[in-house]
Amino acid sequence: MLRIALPNKGTLADPAATMMREAGYRQRSDSRDLSMLDEENEIEFFYLRPKDIATYVGSGDLHLGITGADLMDESGSQVKRVIELGFGASKFRFAAPAAGIDGREWKLEDLEGKKIATSYPRLVRAHLARSRVKADIIKLDGAVEISVQLGLADAIADVVSSGRTLRQHSLAPFGDAIAESQATLIEREERPDRLVPAEIKAEMKVFTARLQGVVYARQYVMVDYDCPEDVLDEAKRITPGMQAPTVAPLSEKGWFGVRSMVRKQTANKVMDDLAGLGARAILISEIRSCRAVDGSFAS
Repeated sequence: MLRIALPNKGTLADPAATMMREAGYRQRSDSRDLSMLDEENEIEFFYLRPKDIATYVGSGDLHLGITGADLMDESGSQVKRVIELGFGASKFRFAAPAAGIDGREWKLEDLEGKKIATSYPRLVRAHLARSRVKADIIKLDGAVEISVQLGLADAIADVVSSGRTLRQHSLAPFGDAIAESQATLIEREERPDRLVPAEIKAEMKVFTARLQGVVYARQYVMVDYDCPEDVLDEAKRITPGMQAPTVAPLSEKGWFGVRSMVRKQTANKVMDDLAGLGARAILISEIRSCRAVDGSFAS
């Protein structure tokens, strides 16, 4: 039976559960439950701290897990990305007092010899080493932002989404992002001495395909339109679809019905361009899920 780790709390928990439901999997009804069996799909879900998920997957105790890419990298576990899930986007950045240093904004080199508080010491050390900056790293498990105010640290390195928490503590981010993250499906790195059984691997493939279908469905919409024959080739260039658009002759001579997938963010521009060609009855509809054999779509 497939064993899957999901975040039990935090910003990734609710979106992960929503994605599971959209992919056709049951989810827990009580947030205090630590596990749940989906008998119909023969999958057992385990609800764990996001920062522990990579450890469980890397050890082989669980087959797949959803966690932040930054947490995966920080864990040092022997896991790898399977697919990115399109939610929970954030940046991992340095931040320091908004008043600046020596009357100017902070720069990376200003961290030389300073104390930096973070919940991600591995990522911070690696980034500073690449930049040849030496600093004292102080590991905290939470409430990193308050460490400067309390005098424990000179600066912090933490996940930044809206920046509201930083502003509440008179901090401002600076420098390039240390890392960018989003919710990611991970699996254990395979080695000759720890191969995944074929039946489990097949179940993992189905699970991954379902999630990928939800990711695509959130990114794409379906466009249907009637197109005159003399501009059909140009219309197909506007709506190339996954492999090629579906084209069928209409009862009215010289006209064709066309169906194709387009990126949701470009849908209105596509409709404008098709209307400009003379297409009629242009309709956009949502997609609940989809599959792509080669795992990719045309842009």
